[in-house]
Amino acid sequence: MEFIKQQPSSKAPADWFTGDVWWDVIVAGQASSRMRANLVRFSPGARTNWHSHALGQTLHIVSGTALIGTRDGTVFEARPGETVACPPNEEHWHGAAPDRFMEHIAMWEGTGDGAPEPAWAEPVTDQQYNGPRTRDH
Repeated sequence: MEFIKQQPSSKAPADWFTGDVWWDVIVAGQASSRMRANLVRFSPGARTNWHSHALGQTLHIVSGTALIGTRDGTVFEARPGETVACPPNEEHWHGAAPDRFMEHIAMWEGTGDGAPEPAWAEPVTDQQYNGPRTRDH
C-alpha cells in the first residue's frame, strides 16, 4: 500500500478555462494506472473550454450547481451528489452557475499513448453558457 503525496492546490490554466478555477490533483495516472481525478473548484460563472476525452469523463458534483453543455446546445444542471458520465470523444464543457461556487470531482483515464488528454478546443461563449437549462436526464 502506498499513500500518494498530494500536490498543492493550483490555479487552472487560463488557456483552458473562463473565470477563476482551482484544482487539487487527487491522482495523476502514475504507471501502471491511467486513472486521473481532480477536485475542481469553479467561481460563479467559471467554466471549462469545449473539450473531449478519448475514453470519456465522469463528473461527481460535490457542491453548488454544475452546468454541463453539449454541442447540440443542451445545458444540463447537476446538483450535489449527482454523477454525470460524458461519453468518449463527446465535446462538452462544465462549470458553475452564475450565482454560486461549484465543486466537482473530475475523473477520466489517460490513453497511455502520449496523445493529449483531454483534447481542448475553443472557449465557451456567453451565449452558449447562458443557453436554456434542463434537469431532464
